[in-house]
Amino acid sequence: MIWLASRSARRQELLTQIGVAFEVLRLREAGGRAIDVVEVAHDGEPPPHYVERIARTKANTGWQSMLARGLDVRPVLGADTEVALDGVVFGKPADERAAKAMLAKLAGRTHEVVTGVAVRWQEETHFALSTSKVTLAPLSRAAIAAYVASGEPFDKAGGYGIQGRAGAFITRLDGSYSGVMGLPLAETAGLLAKAGFPVP
Repeated sequence: MIWLASRSARRQELLTQIGVAFEVLRLREAGGRAIDVVEVAHDGEPPPHYVERIARTKANTGWQSMLARGLDVRPVLGADTEVALDGVVFGKPADERAAKAMLAKLAGRTHEVVTGVAVRWQEETHFALSTSKVTLAPLSRAAIAAYVASGEPFDKAGGYGIQGRAGAFITRLDGSYSGVMGLPLAETAGLLAKAGFPVP
């Protein structure tokens, strides 16, 4: 059993897929109290450095929260996924306009999806990076508008989900399908094994 420092339904689905038992360790993300992990890239910060910093911060913050709250001591997994094009990080779109702009920039081009995974156990934080290249087909304004209207883009980096309707837009994937979803399974299993918790 591990703690998952993420509310992502996709990460929960992927851990379940490989038989990892977990409970969600909720970090403060909004509303009245200080946010536990501020997910903002530093000026000029390369995407791989950014996702490593955020994944490690989530795992370490989760570990401290677990101890402070007197919860069962278990490994804490944190992860971060970002879409990058020409060195620019595309986060989650704030609204329809932002989602349409992101998809228009990604359409007909190849971008990178960078996912960092960190596992904190005792005094060590183990980390792995997964980088995949994804090519989207050219998309008409009508196709982008219809996809945005579905509501799918809004909680996803880059404004699309490979496991959803946007799967029809993807013409090529070089890398990890699960990494593009948000949790590269081979790397995650390796980290858990390194921490002494091999995947069953």
